[in-house]
Amino acid sequence: MPRESPSAGGSVGSPLANSWRSGAPPVDAGAAPGKGPGIAGPSIKDRLARLDWAEIERSLDERGYATTPPLLEPGECAELIDLFAEERCFRSRIDMARHRFGLGEYKYFAEPLPRTVAALRVHAYRRLAPIANRWAERLGLPERYPRDLGDYLARCAGSGQTRPTPLLLHYAAGGYNCLHQDLYGALSFPLQLTCVLSQRGTDYTGGEILLVEQRPRAQSRGEVIALDRGEAVIFPNRYRPSSGPRGIHRATLRHGVSRVRSGQRTSLGIIFHNAE
Repeated sequence: MPRESPSAGGSVGSPLANSWRSGAPPVDAGAAPGKGPGIAGPSIKDRLARLDWAEIERSLDERGYATTPPLLEPGECAELIDLFAEERCFRSRIDMARHRFGLGEYKYFAEPLPRTVAALRVHAYRRLAPIANRWAERLGLPERYPRDLGDYLARCAGSGQTRPTPLLLHYAAGGYNCLHQDLYGALSFPLQLTCVLSQRGTDYTGGEILLVEQRPRAQSRGEVIALDRGEAVIFPNRYRPSSGPRGIHRATLRHGVSRVRSGQRTSLGIIFHNAE
């Protein structure tokens, strides 16, 4: 469901926000995002390249989701959490309770995206596009996705979808997110990624990711996914191909977040299509 609402701007004070707005390149090509100059480390691109993508695709096909080891370092997670207070980094803010989406708030980043967020979006898309194309072929759908995110976003722009959709989500104790789908226009990339930035068991308890799959002529199937800081889950944004007694069928999915029992939980959502 589209989840949009305008937000007033504020001041930008954090070092990451200031360096981002100063015209730094949006996508990391060498040193790890969030590290100072001269400190070597694996880039987001390299971290993604080291993942077992054959296993990720197998898990997506069999279970409907796949988890990863930490993609972001603790310092990068902390920097992104700090950005939540920097209103000028965002194009809109959503109060979940006001719209009956849950209890908590989330904010959509404005362009240009922070370097770490942009790198995750660009390089994860490149890995996921072949999976998305195989899914479309299995489902008999005509849509095919280009190799590069820039080409896909140009296609989104041609459909009137120009607003960036990566976002930060924040929950205090008692917060939760109702089951939903992140659809923002006629075009929607079939996979998305969520990375938890807070430390489970230390910063918060509860707040598991929920994934519910509707199956034809059968009851819905649910998954509960708990991630540690920096880890990510990849899951369908709307539906996926699933094998059954009558062959391949379209399984519809919705996702949400269970109630946070204590503390505060912040996560990063990477959605690959833009919004109208």
